[in-house]
Amino acid sequence: MSAAAAKRPVDDGGAAHLRGQRLPAVWLPATDGTAVQLDALRGWAAIFAHPRIARPGEQAPGGDAAWDALPGARGCTAQACALRDAHRELAEAGATVLGLSTQSTREQVEAATRLRLPYLLLSDAALRLATAIDLPTFTVAGVTLLRRLTLIVHDGWIEEVLYPVFPAEAAAADALERLRALAA
Repeated sequence: MSAAAAKRPVDDGGAAHLRGQRLPAVWLPATDGTAVQLDALRGWAAIFAHPRIARPGEQAPGGDAAWDALPGARGCTAQACALRDAHRELAEAGATVLGLSTQSTREQVEAATRLRLPYLLLSDAALRLATAIDLPTFTVAGVTLLRRLTLIVHDGWIEEVLYPVFPAEAAAADALERLRALAA
């Protein structure tokens, strides 16, 4: 199933509580070997959460048919590449770009290298952030994954939440529009 044919997710209210929250003092491992302390982020940041970026030919958790049936699950690679392509514009708008998933750092490093991502991917494999601020998640085949959303953060505070994000490749353009409006 193509991203264009993917099922549109509905806003289930799972992110309604996030706007106005302070990011917690959680350190998440990053693809450059460092760890990012979320509450210490300064200036604008755009944090793009997604379920998982698969390797070519890799079957999705629960199988491709089960994955295709989950609204909003498909499109992580398209989202990551759209962010890569818009990275300079997002940086010019003053935003640090961060990707976020529950995948291991090892899996994320592979994806970041293969896709030539100019921004860090953060691993919340232990669900520390997801639990601390109650991020919307779903479970498939015993694996807990983040629902696709974008957090627009300023000085550690969540100023805007884009949820659900659909289609996935629109995440960068939507965030850029909101960043420009908020910074104006």
